[in-house]
Amino acid sequence: MLGATSVIFHLGLIFHGLTPALVSRPLHMALILPWVLVFAARTRWQRISGALLTVLGVAACLWIAFHEGSLSDQYGFIDTPLQMAMGVLLIVAALEAARRAIGWPLPLVTLVALAYGVFGQYVPGEFGHPGLPMASFVGSLTIAEGGLWGELTAVSVGVVAIFVIFGAVLNAGEAGKGFMNLAGAMAGRLTGGGAKVSVISSALMGSISGSASANVASTGAITIPSMARLGYPRSLAAAVEAVASSGGQIMPPLMGAGAFVMVELTGTPYTEIMAAALLPAFLYFAAVWVGINAFATRHDLRPVAVEDRPPMREVVMTALFFAVPFAVLLERIFHAGNTPQYAASVAIFAGVALLLLNARLEVSGREFLSRLMEAMVTAGRQIATIGAIILCASLVIGVLALTGLGVKVTSGILALSGGALWPALLLTALACLILGMEVPTTAAYVICVSVAGPALTELGLPLLSAHLFVFWFALLSTITPPVCGAVFIAAGMADVNWLKVAARAMALGVGLYVIPLAMVAHPELLALGEQPLQAVVTGIVILGGLTALSFGLIARIHAVVRLALVALGLAVILGPWQGVIG
Repeated sequence: MLGATSVIFHLGLIFHGLTPALVSRPLHMALILPWVLVFAARTRWQRISGALLTVLGVAACLWIAFHEGSLSDQYGFIDTPLQMAMGVLLIVAALEAARRAIGWPLPLVTLVALAYGVFGQYVPGEFGHPGLPMASFVGSLTIAEGGLWGELTAVSVGVVAIFVIFGAVLNAGEAGKGFMNLAGAMAGRLTGGGAKVSVISSALMGSISGSASANVASTGAITIPSMARLGYPRSLAAAVEAVASSGGQIMPPLMGAGAFVMVELTGTPYTEIMAAALLPAFLYFAAVWVGINAFATRHDLRPVAVEDRPPMREVVMTALFFAVPFAVLLERIFHAGNTPQYAASVAIFAGVALLLLNARLEVSGREFLSRLMEAMVTAGRQIATIGAIILCASLVIGVLALTGLGVKVTSGILALSGGALWPALLLTALACLILGMEVPTTAAYVICVSVAGPALTELGLPLLSAHLFVFWFALLSTITPPVCGAVFIAAGMADVNWLKVAARAMALGVGLYVIPLAMVAHPELLALGEQPLQAVVTGIVILGGLTALSFGLIARIHAVVRLALVALGLAVILGPWQGVIG
């Protein structure tokens, strides 16, 4: 029932038209709290405390929504003890919801930010602030269109939630099987075919899932055992799945809904973002493909057996289950000119209609109801998990805006980098690794770009390049220790040491570390829409560098040759050779 309510509410907002922010966003939080505080509880104490906090939090959210008109006239200034109590309660509920959803890292960052907002006037030097009255500080975060109810929450309500529903509907039907069958038909017969099937299927699934960890948990349940049966080392099977699932987040057309969040934050048309993101994403997966071939020089990576490959009829039939909704989505965006949210809503209805059919295209009403219920439960749970994280992150961004800390961090990055772009890029990459720990890509991207994005643009990096750079590096923590969530899950499924998986994942996913730098070194890589020939030529040259780098890191070769290949690869990827081919 709660899943159905959540799905109907978020879809209803798309078709209803404009809804006041202080109505839609608090109701969004009210639908989130029961999932993470009650239904996900693991102990009796968690259930009791979660139920109490849910009742109080939902009551506060409803109060905000019902008093939206009068609260908008207060301009974020609390004027009664009741409002102060509710404001503090909402902050506590947001922190606890995020803690239960993903653990301590993000709530701790948020607590530090809140402490800075309260006590920052005691911080000496330029990083202090003049001080904020508590009525204004708490009010701006909880009863105004900032903080909890800011633009990041708006993205969660109107963009992320819709694409989570879209992904849940596809996964409840035969789309997942369609992805696997298509991947098997395309790559199963090749050397390392089992790993390459995982790469393709996880790329397709990851583009709609919005979470590398969730994608590993879903596709990895099939791909990791199948690679193990083919004789692949279990650590390699887990690494392939972690790297492929992480890369799904940068794969157009959806990029885990990140493309549409980027539209909201940059004002850049979706078509331009997709065109800019396409070549780098292709290079990432090409580098993984090359890495699998390099591992084939060390291990016997066999193709998928003929009898285990899907027949072409089954491939075509199951491919329809994702091809039709995707076609509807893209037709509504490009031909009809609808917003991505509206287009996705129409595509959801197409996906729901396909739930009537099984893989043999047979109609079953009983299976339809079962799949529909599964989709609603999955969508409600995932909206809640991601929404809890985004609400917590919204508090950080609210504090940055209220205290001016964001501007100071930008100034700090500029000072530490000495006003040079490349040191600033490396500092930004480090910030993305820290801030992105165990946070879904989209949320990590928004936090990182709020902190570091202005510094990059101030140093001359184009806006879209800065956002794509940050978006890619927001993925670093999925395969990079110490957190590396996708690696942990894949290692657990393969029952192997996670450090061995992480080492192989970082070698396979080397493109994640160097391709964002190539975007900056060679801006024409992002110009597929305006200068397609130059972009493709640039991509081919960089692919050559990635091939050398991957073989140098992975293949069984002499140490001198290894060093030479790594040096050559980095020189080609980052070197100033534009004039040679331009």
